[in-house]
Amino acid sequence: MFVDYTKIYIKAGDGGHGAVSFHREKYVAAGGPDGGDGGKGGDVYFCACRNLNTLADFRYHKKFIAENGENGKSKKMTGRGGKDLIVKVPFGTLIRDAASGALIKDICTEEPVLIAKGGKGGFGNTRFSTSTRQISRFSKLGITGEEFEVILELKVIADVGLLGFPNAGKSTLLSSVSGARPKIADYPFTTITPSLGVVRVDDEESFVMADIPGIIEGASDGAGLGHRFLRHIERCRLLLHLIDLSEGAETIASRIEAINGELLKFSKLLSEKKQIIVGTKKEVCDEEMLESAKKELEKLGTPYFLISAVTGEGLKELISGTWEAIKDIPVPEEFEPTYQPVDNSDEQKYTVRRVNEKYVVEGSWIERIMSTTDTDDYESLMNLQKLLKREGVFKALEKAGVKENDTVDLCGFEFEYVY
Repeated sequence: MFVDYTKIYIKAGDGGHGAVSFHREKYVAAGGPDGGDGGKGGDVYFCACRNLNTLADFRYHKKFIAENGENGKSKKMTGRGGKDLIVKVPFGTLIRDAASGALIKDICTEEPVLIAKGGKGGFGNTRFSTSTRQISRFSKLGITGEEFEVILELKVIADVGLLGFPNAGKSTLLSSVSGARPKIADYPFTTITPSLGVVRVDDEESFVMADIPGIIEGASDGAGLGHRFLRHIERCRLLLHLIDLSEGAETIASRIEAINGELLKFSKLLSEKKQIIVGTKKEVCDEEMLESAKKELEKLGTPYFLISAVTGEGLKELISGTWEAIKDIPVPEEFEPTYQPVDNSDEQKYTVRRVNEKYVVEGSWIERIMSTTDTDDYESLMNLQKLLKREGVFKALEKAGVKENDTVDLCGFEFEYVY
């Protein structure tokens, strides 16, 4: 089954928690803290795989979660880092943020691309030992790994795309010039999925041709099948616009105009791509029909070829002309990412606002501090109090009007304010 659009959930591994441990050894008194740091959570990478040409593997497998880092251990041993997760997708897969639709990355290489970062491991109690606090009894929790839903959108990578109304002869042409074997029949919408074939120019040169399901008028608005697959010709360097000669020369201009109109509605980029018009089914046309078709095509001022994919007439010239055309057209660059990750810098560490009868402290810095604080541990809470005081949170609360015994909310952790 051909699948070219799906939504999945990805999550990087959480960082391991730091350990609270004290050195124990015979004849060594007061060995002191020796708790190690937690390991880093695994990252989530995406890479392209040549053996894949559809997103069918993601139809039922929807969750991809990297391994968590291990907790720290005694003897200052750092926990093992979580294994990275590498997700393989077809070449030409776009990864978009499901919430905003922004493009995160265009996967066009076998080199793994980092999409979700694993959380850092928490510090063990060894890190908090000082000359004045030699017996630190608390550690830091590991930071949660990044997680979000992404949309995978496949855009087939091909040099040449076949364009035209249903039954224009696209599948027949592809099967005649390459080893591809798309379904061929004499009824509309025979092709329901894109097909790729490698066309040999000579012993050393070749190009990839894509047969795109038939596009009809209104495709850009959802009519027919073409609207589902217009995206697949966005990467093509050249378009072969197939016209059925047996339908009469008088309709050639209107059919070409209709298809080009759909391209413009869908994407300006598509409408600007270079085209070669290919008149098909030459074998069923008499000389008068062919002469009329040539006159109409010459009026358009676009390069054209008249062929018969059944008898092979004109195919050699078409392949040669297509190769000469795409040699001068640069390979499309990767789509530029538009996704802007959440800024976790400390430029605006926190904000204080009153909500009903309590004061809420919010911000990236507060979230990060609270995610690594064990609120069930007394010394960890004392360390949190010191950080809040140092960063002016208490002063900001007082400026906002907090009074004795008012409730303060720090990312869901509530306490009564005491002067």
